[in-house]
Amino acid sequence: MLHFLKLTAATFTFGSLLIGIANAETVLRSADTHPDGYPTVDAVKYMGELIKERTKGAYSVEVYHSAQLGEEKDTIEQTQAGVLDLNRVSMGPFNGIVPETAVPSLPYIFRSVEHMRHVMDGPIGEQILKAFEAHNLVGLAFYDSGARSFYNTKKDIASIADLKGMKFRVIQSDVFVDMVNALGANATPMAYGEVYSALETGVIDGAENNWPSFESAKHFEVAKHYTLDQHQIVPEVLVMSKASWDKLSPGDQAIVRQAAKDSVVKMRELWDAQEKKSRDIVEQAGVKVSEIDKQPLIDAMKPVYEKYLSTPELKDLAARIQATK
Repeated sequence: MLHFLKLTAATFTFGSLLIGIANAETVLRSADTHPDGYPTVDAVKYMGELIKERTKGAYSVEVYHSAQLGEEKDTIEQTQAGVLDLNRVSMGPFNGIVPETAVPSLPYIFRSVEHMRHVMDGPIGEQILKAFEAHNLVGLAFYDSGARSFYNTKKDIASIADLKGMKFRVIQSDVFVDMVNALGANATPMAYGEVYSALETGVIDGAENNWPSFESAKHFEVAKHYTLDQHQIVPEVLVMSKASWDKLSPGDQAIVRQAAKDSVVKMRELWDAQEKKSRDIVEQAGVKVSEIDKQPLIDAMKPVYEKYLSTPELKDLAARIQATK
């Protein structure tokens, strides 16, 4: 486990001597691509507070937000190697590492945010978290990322035909690439931090994301058209390095796991409030929000499902998700 040690002084009387003792506090390093104040960042900070309280100061968490330690692809590798202790990452970049994560990343696999939360809080979510262990990671909890929709710099999108030929940035995930291409648009994988300038300079026509990301990254300043197609409701995942996890005692492992679960409740409160606030901000800034008939988009996803549900196990996982009430 690579971490920082903080020393705090304590004094004890031994006979007539006053002796100073230094107590070591282990600081777990956590990465997040989002800015300070974003719901995921604040939720991990909250988890850190719980861990510090419940371990009586033995452990705390330092969150490196705003991609200070690199974009998500880089921080995943750092976490697998034990350079980072914790990491809050979008599900998409894990699709090529943990096959099970491709299923909740599929377009329209969830009927609503409520459906997603119910599924990921239950046995299906636990099964997917457990799948991380084969990849030098420990899955701790799922956070929200809302519903992702398309936005662009050029025009209102009212039908699937309007997407044809447009160039959209997607996260570095084959599922996302195939989804956009299946809609007749052109997918351009790109790091999150490069999107604003790519929109501004016309390298891409648009991107896709949720309300808080659209607002906090300031993409609404250059992309004035937002389409409520809600193609994906992809959970985000909080993971810990297996190397870091193995250094914890069983008792501390239990504390970390429970603190992560408890932070989900906090994250959802923050998320729901931020979603409303962010939408209000971008609409007041002049962004035009368009509705769209989703059924043609859902129908276009058939080849995407066929490609990624390539084994009986993954097909069963998708069927169980869709059957969950």
